Amino acid sequence: MGSSKELVLAIKKELKSSQMTYADLAAAMDMAESSVKRMLAKGDMALSRIDAICQAMGLDFVDLARRVADQQPMMAQLTLEQERVVVADKKLLLVAVNAMSLWTLEQMVAAYQISEAECVKYLAQLDRLGILELRPLNRYRLKLAKTFKWRANGPVMQFFRENVALDYFGGHFAHEDEGLFLVHGNISRAAAPGLLERMHKLGQDFSTQHLNDQKVPPSEREGYTMVLALRRWEYAAFTALRRK
Repeated sequence: MGSSKELVLAIKKELKSSQMTYADLAAAMDMAESSVKRMLAKGDMALSRIDAICQAMGLDFVDLARRVADQQPMMAQLTLEQERVVVADKKLLLVAVNAMSLWTLEQMVAAYQISEAECVKYLAQLDRLGILELRPLNRYRLKLAKTFKWRANGPVMQFFRENVALDYFGGHFAHEDEGLFLVHGNISRAAAPGLLERMHKLGQDFSTQHLNDQKVPPSEREGYTMVLALRRWEYAAFTALRRK
């Protein structure tokens, strides 16, 4: 939920969009118009007063709070400290990754050895970290931008390199809907940014497909992980053979 100042700003916008004047609101609240103007100009008031204004406007307080939350800027990246906290507890990391994949609490509890109480605890911790907003009935709203990515050399990617990369690339990629492609060549440095841009676009396409397919029955969906990479690199065994 936003601060009272943000809620008051939202009320002012709602007054304007509904063409309701301060005089109209004052009459509905049985107050003097000058008092209403002064109250809204202050921009900071008790939630009980904001709730009373909502009732006078015929506006649901919960809807107003949700609009304020939906207008908050999304995070494109976590801070180093946030990543350290997430990766320090493997169950918290599990819940964070599943939340980013839009799993419900019920799906997480059914799939993993984690109790409902634990899952709620971790969702609440992610709420405090600003990664999501925990809502009634243990539902949540992510606060991450569509362009969100882990820090290139941050704690999560370091964990991936040390613990996940070998497990991922050690697979056989044998199914028809899997693939591993290794391409090497010398290209101009000027061409590399264009390739990276197309890779970013492909990653965004994957994320968009993920969101679109939330309407598809779970039995028709599968968990996929796509890794895109481009770097200046040569296999260490080859480098060791280079002439000095």
